[in-house]
Amino acid sequence: MYANLQYNNPGTPQKLWDSVKKAIIYNMDEQEKYMREAIAMARKAERKDEVPVGAVIVKRGEIIARACNLRETKKDPVAHAEILAIKKAAKKLRGWRLENCVMYVTLEPCPMCAGAIVNSRIKQVVFGAYDPKAGALGSLYDLAEGKLNHTPQITGGVLKDECSIMLKKYFSGKRS
Repeated sequence: MYANLQYNNPGTPQKLWDSVKKAIIYNMDEQEKYMREAIAMARKAERKDEVPVGAVIVKRGEIIARACNLRETKKDPVAHAEILAIKKAAKKLRGWRLENCVMYVTLEPCPMCAGAIVNSRIKQVVFGAYDPKAGALGSLYDLAEGKLNHTPQITGGVLKDECSIMLKKYFSGKRS
């Protein structure tokens, strides 16, 4: 899938470009691997008749927290997958600073979750589907634009079709 990456700069040695291409492919494969774990959590939420959003937090290649939406189950308005994953990760690391952690989440975080991400110092957020109605990492708002005390790196659209289809099916089933 990524083997066809090309770079047409005659000044760049082929060997250097090959190593850059390998790094890009590795990073994309790694992002997809962890996004699939987040999708598994979203499917767990769906089985509980919750909005299918899942999140995992990774530190140094190890998943340290997993969560899915549980707003209906817990009757808790803040029981979003991201918030629950942040709480689990903080407990595991015995501290609120989740530096050098990466969050993978199936839907672009809302303002509440984006605020929690900034406040917990998560290094990077990788999300699947964009959320034009409530997305706070670029779609509707951008809480990671650099005006706050911490700015996580943002990568959107990883396995976006799979994540979007899951959400669309869930909501179309609710409407019918």
